[in-house]
Amino acid sequence: MDGKKRNTTSFRRQVGTLATRWSLPLLGLASLTWLLVRVIPEPSLLASPLQLAAIPFAVVFVLWVIGIGARTMHSLLRSARKKFRNEQQLVAGLVTIVVVSFSTIFITCSDSSGSEGHSDGDSDIDGDTDTDGDTDTDSDSDSDTDGDGDTDTDSDGDTDSDGDTDTDTDTDSDTDTDSDTDTDTDSDADTGGDSDTTAEDGKSVVYMTENISSQGLMDIYNALNHTASGNVAVKLHTGEPGGNNFLQPDLIKNLVQSVNGTIVECNVAYGGNRASTAAHQQVAVDHGFTAIADVDIMDANGSISLPVSGGSHLTENFVGANFTNYDFFIILSHFKGHAMGGYGGAIKNMSIGIASGEGKNWIHTAGTSKTSFMGGDQNSFQESMAEAAKSVADSLGDNILYINVMNNISVDCDCMSNPAPPSMADIGILASLDPVALDKACVDLIYAAPDGQDVIQRMESKNGILQAKHGEKIGLGSQDYNLISID
Repeated sequence: MDGKKRNTTSFRRQVGTLATRWSLPLLGLASLTWLLVRVIPEPSLLASPLQLAAIPFAVVFVLWVIGIGARTMHSLLRSARKKFRNEQQLVAGLVTIVVVSFSTIFITCSDSSGSEGHSDGDSDIDGDTDTDGDTDTDSDSDSDTDGDGDTDTDSDGDTDSDGDTDTDTDTDSDTDTDSDTDTDTDSDADTGGDSDTTAEDGKSVVYMTENISSQGLMDIYNALNHTASGNVAVKLHTGEPGGNNFLQPDLIKNLVQSVNGTIVECNVAYGGNRASTAAHQQVAVDHGFTAIADVDIMDANGSISLPVSGGSHLTENFVGANFTNYDFFIILSHFKGHAMGGYGGAIKNMSIGIASGEGKNWIHTAGTSKTSFMGGDQNSFQESMAEAAKSVADSLGDNILYINVMNNISVDCDCMSNPAPPSMADIGILASLDPVALDKACVDLIYAAPDGQDVIQRMESKNGILQAKHGEKIGLGSQDYNLISID
């Protein structure tokens, strides 16, 4: 019996020793792997909270490996000195190894950079992949010939005789986008007292003003002629601490207070300063939102399920439990690039934005996990956002409207603590009762802008337009729209 006890004690001691010795290296390896998997595809994710937390462990692990490598190299050199006839041969051998290694790395990097943007799966403005995998963008300055002053932007992905998909973008001021979308700058906003969801030609109506101000926001809301009534929720992004591209309180104050609205948000699923209700509320205080209205973190009391109809991936969507406290939603979105969605607009704000923490994981993984957002397929994630958005729209019926503000347009989301600075000029404020048409109009304006190349690259790299395409497919809205200026 004493021998067995001694053996058991010895075994436990060995296990404890191994756990102590290898726990930190294993944690460091896991952290390094996480960083490589997440940051190499999207370097801007390095500033997110999880990546920042992993950096110290990864650095210590790398230093540990370097130390082991140095000791091993020292031993090998001592052995090598015995085998080589003289020091010159040793040095020559080492130089040869270094030259070959660096040459291999250089060639690999050159091949990778040379093939970037030409890999299979590159998408055009509609998210379709052309026949040779390349997306060709041809810019010209030809006006159309119909005499209406509109510039025609062909973004329908037609294939020409050489098999490439050509996107022809004109450089005039007015834009006629794919699916025969017309830009009307005659300021004929709705004056008949009706809420124009579609024009006479059956297309959705999107209103636009270039006046990005508190008054411009009020004007675009009034152009919809769709009054927010009852207990009104204004869904916006409160912004991650450190960033400042989010919609500012001074811009939205008059609109929010005119409808006696409550600013609503939900907690994030990836850690950081907005992962808990208390911390999220503090962010709302620090960013000035509580000074203009009440702020409700809707999943403070958990989640509720909304049914998803017609979805390919989701049958239900998990939103903040306080969602049912409101009669009407204004989806007030800052349109910008996004490291995971390609872009963030109305569809993302009403899907990921209204989803609870577990609901965000559910959407990211296309309905396979409530506890982790990792491992989901990119296209399935885009489609799941549209499906989750549809569940919200179906639940609210006519009691919802959508406004996108196109200012401070960066390739990064407001969820980043250190987002890339805005890379293009402000465009305006757009509004619609159709979230698909609204997001599509914003995407088309990015393509038509002379300075939107990095945002375009971000959108295409994530097939962002699939949000709108799938939304149209399942009945969330239409990509066919008339853009009406109210200026």
